[in-house]
Amino acid sequence: MAADDEKEDRGDGRLVMTTVGSEEAAGRLGRSVVEAGLVACVQLLPIRSLYRWHGELVDEKEVLLLLKTTPARAAALVDAVKAEHPYEVPEIVELPMAVGSPDYLRWMVDQTAPSD
Repeated sequence: MAADDEKEDRGDGRLVMTTVGSEEAAGRLGRSVVEAGLVACVQLLPIRSLYRWHGELVDEKEVLLLLKTTPARAAALVDAVKAEHPYEVPEIVELPMAVGSPDYLRWMVDQTAPSD
């Protein structure tokens, strides 16, 4: 194995992003998907969002959730976020992880493996 291959792996993870309107809503959603085994980790970040909604410019505080999962669990995660999300039209963006440390990616797989 080449030295670079030992340091990183390619394409074995997904980052799903969504926003909610409060820390409480973020905590509920985050705990739910972690407890369901759909993600290995969720990070909650306070942000300020500007967007147009029903013809009006909105400027408000939100919480960004960064949800880390595997390709095998990504579709179920997106379904769970849609089902539990408090917004009428939630932002749900899924991005492939182009590069990640093999140890972290293995940990993600372990944390999201279905427990039968």
